[in-house]
Amino acid sequence: MSKRQASEALEELVGSPASKKSRFDDYTKSLTPSANGDDNHTNGLQRIEDEEEGDDFDDEVEEKAPIRQAAPTAGYDDLYLDTIDRNVLDFDFEKLCSISLSNINVYACLVCGKYFQGRGPKSHAYFHALDEDHHVYINMSTQKVYVLPEGYEVMSKSLDDIKYVSDPRYTRQEVAEFDRKPRTSRTLLGKEYTPGFVGMNNIKENDYLNVIVQSLSHVSPLRNYFLLEDLSKRDELVKRTSILFRKIWNPRAFKSHVSPHELLQEISLRSNKRFTLTAQSDPVEFLSWYLNNLHLGLGGSKTKPHSSPIQHIFQGKLKVESQAITAKADASDRLRFEESTQVQTDISRFLLLTLDLPPAPLFQDEQEANIIPQVPLSLLLAKYNGVKAQELNAQRKRYRLMHPLPPFLVFHVKRFSKNKFVSERNPTIVTFDARNLDVGPYVEPDPSHCQPGEPIWYDLVANVVHEAVRQKEDVADSAVGEEKKTWKVQLRDKSRDGEWVVAQDLFVEKIREELLYLGETYLQVWERRDRPRVQGGSNGKGKGRMA
Repeated sequence: MSKRQASEALEELVGSPASKKSRFDDYTKSLTPSANGDDNHTNGLQRIEDEEEGDDFDDEVEEKAPIRQAAPTAGYDDLYLDTIDRNVLDFDFEKLCSISLSNINVYACLVCGKYFQGRGPKSHAYFHALDEDHHVYINMSTQKVYVLPEGYEVMSKSLDDIKYVSDPRYTRQEVAEFDRKPRTSRTLLGKEYTPGFVGMNNIKENDYLNVIVQSLSHVSPLRNYFLLEDLSKRDELVKRTSILFRKIWNPRAFKSHVSPHELLQEISLRSNKRFTLTAQSDPVEFLSWYLNNLHLGLGGSKTKPHSSPIQHIFQGKLKVESQAITAKADASDRLRFEESTQVQTDISRFLLLTLDLPPAPLFQDEQEANIIPQVPLSLLLAKYNGVKAQELNAQRKRYRLMHPLPPFLVFHVKRFSKNKFVSERNPTIVTFDARNLDVGPYVEPDPSHCQPGEPIWYDLVANVVHEAVRQKEDVADSAVGEEKKTWKVQLRDKSRDGEWVVAQDLFVEKIREELLYLGETYLQVWERRDRPRVQGGSNGKGKGRMA
């Protein structure tokens, strides 16, 4: 079927509106004087007034496309670079656009330090460049620097320090020298600091996280893994942990401290706000959650042992012997294992070991001494000698470590207990030597790993200490203020012959090794020392060299 022809052309239709372009042409012609005199000129002026009263005239002006450049104008390669202010740059906070709160395609303004999304003609960064006259921006994903509104990329070498602070990268040679060569760096303001021993910002109540991150960043194999491996395809928790570790060990930082804000936001989201920056939490609970989630984020299995670097470094085996408590047991010997009763043996795996403090005395002695009791660490470790038994859930239990021992042992000194009424704190001081901890007596003998009676030496790497701070009394209430928990960590500097540093939030200072045990130790990380190798391939005895 053929199409029906139109009865008349579309242009000839009566009453069709004239296009804006044609009206604009008529308006132009009206401004041109003609031979008819002032009448046409008067009509032209009248037409101008009519157009100004309506909105049609504004629509007639076509928008000009913004000028974009693929490269800077010749001779102006360093244009606007003198406006960059390195003192206001802080890349530790979460990369969110300050206007749209989006984390996609985020740029940082190198003049004021704010984050904006995109760099196109309709983006927030583009309008910020026009409104505030700030022209230099860095892409937080690619580390490329652009000038807006022109849009070209800056290739200047003078910006390499900013790119390095935003995303530090290391070679294997640099990482290998962290524990061998002492180094001192300087900030933009000339303040000296030691890479790896920097303060961490306590935003409100996140010092429980600061001490854990500081401790893990000094576990050498874990630190080296996060500093050297490409983790861009891992989950967000692993990536943010990696960038924080790299900033802690940054030798070219602008400031002598870092902020865990970006990592905290991800932890708060992943833990359903169990761990936040506004509420104090227990460091051991956080460490347990953190290690397990890092294990899964690194591709670890829930059932297969040693399936991630986390388990290779911290996981060990523990033999647990259990025996039901019978009515025949004597009250004085309730915790003694009986030969006539069957003993059940289980092998379990652990990431940290719990040490139980003896009950604190209620009253001081006659000489008014021992107000704060002391107990040696070896006495607490006797729990794992395979002889001492404990009563738990109507059963006698005794524990023994098994070979192979993990490269790092984590001890948790159980200092807090809860009942139906109140939470109690045991102030007992744990005494220890930061070197030469022999774990051999607490390990099941296995000639394939270690000869019987041969010492197994561990050295302290990090010691988390609890401090109880009495809050101020309320003016309206005469009652004594409640105790507030604060945390600090003591770290060993291997590059300076085992010197010690104490870090509490932004404060970092040296501490003598003899004074480490004076605080309320809560969490310790111990590193196994390499045994010296004797000619012939056999392992000799002795303290050996430190790892």
